[in-house]
Amino acid sequence: MIYLDHNATTQPLPEVVEAMAEMLREHWHNPSSIHRAGQAARQRVELARKSLAGLIGTRPRFLTLTGSGTESLDLAVRGHLLARGLVGAARAATRGAEPPTIITSPIEHIGIRELAKALEREEGVRVLTAGLDGHAVVSVDSVRGLLDEHPAAALVSVQWANNETGAIQPVGEIGRLCRERGVTFHCDATQWVGKMPTRVAGDAETINGAEGPRDGRGRTPSPLVCDLLTFSAHKFHGPKGVGVLYARAGIRTAPLIHGEQEMGRRGGTENVPGIVGAGVAAQMAVAWLGEPEGIARVERLRDRFELAVLGAVPEARVNGAAGSLGRLYNTSSIGFPRLEAEALLLLLSERGVCCSAGAACSSGSLEASAVIKAMKVPTEYAHGTLRFSLSRETTEAEVDEAARIVGACVERLKASWKPA
Repeated sequence: MIYLDHNATTQPLPEVVEAMAEMLREHWHNPSSIHRAGQAARQRVELARKSLAGLIGTRPRFLTLTGSGTESLDLAVRGHLLARGLVGAARAATRGAEPPTIITSPIEHIGIRELAKALEREEGVRVLTAGLDGHAVVSVDSVRGLLDEHPAAALVSVQWANNETGAIQPVGEIGRLCRERGVTFHCDATQWVGKMPTRVAGDAETINGAEGPRDGRGRTPSPLVCDLLTFSAHKFHGPKGVGVLYARAGIRTAPLIHGEQEMGRRGGTENVPGIVGAGVAAQMAVAWLGEPEGIARVERLRDRFELAVLGAVPEARVNGAAGSLGRLYNTSSIGFPRLEAEALLLLLSERGVCCSAGAACSSGSLEASAVIKAMKVPTEYAHGTLRFSLSRETTEAEVDEAARIVGACVERLKASWKPA
């Protein structure tokens, strides 16, 4: 099997699996218990929190551990609005007043898009959508214009890198714009953290206290000005079931699950094996990001794969490849004209290649994804778009064989539609 679906999830590293197995065998106790065994489990949780904090250059106490990246998105957005009394019972007492406003984009992860719809429908939140350029990149001028019209906006939420095309968003400029205007900025960094060196700039203590991972040349990244940031361990070879929310000092979130765990920010007995595994994955991501050839090697493999596919299928096109800020080194969104993504995806799976469709099957008909629609990809390509995503463990032999299989599968589908 050739697995090219790493933006969906990555295989946990052997060191991660072993650390989790150790916790299940020897430190399975409740970390909230005050006896020695419970406190041993607690110590491992806090060491993992420290490793995860180091991955983004912050202090451990600024992190809340959740059950998934999607839960972290919800806690960041809904939890922050709840903490400010802008939704929920506190807001109900002031119905008729100006509704709270949030600004987002049409290419966000479904966890943000559907949350925004729910807040609009259930809480009366005004949801404004920033415009895009022609390469699926959020327009800073559009965000600025919306903030000019709504200076009291409660929150702006923009992803760091798109999960379908890999297009990198101008979150640095947007973050600074929000900070200047006193507007809370949330960044969904699920596809970024663990793949790229990351450093948050929440406040002076954060910047001075931890630098975050360095790249292969020993450089630390420019700090991202943000108030809230979310990521998930299973995107960088950690386990599923562990999400992370960073909130800078002074930024509050109300719990969506009540309890005393996570400093009262999120209730529920901690997933100790998963958290410990996530900590190990964070340590190993920091080490890999410091390798001189790590990122460059995977980028070369992606480019090699795209050239081979376009050579085999000249009429195909790469979506979102020309954004001004570039795209993630591991991601390719390729449209195959006049083909159905679902049929091609299934045929590739039969031939041993795993990838994702850039479209979703809805009510028996294939509909282009929200991201592809927002990019205004021509219909003939939109319905035949697939996403291929590599990891640091992908090999040259795998991308060469995958490209060959893609070409053969496209030819087979095209031949099957020719008149007899």
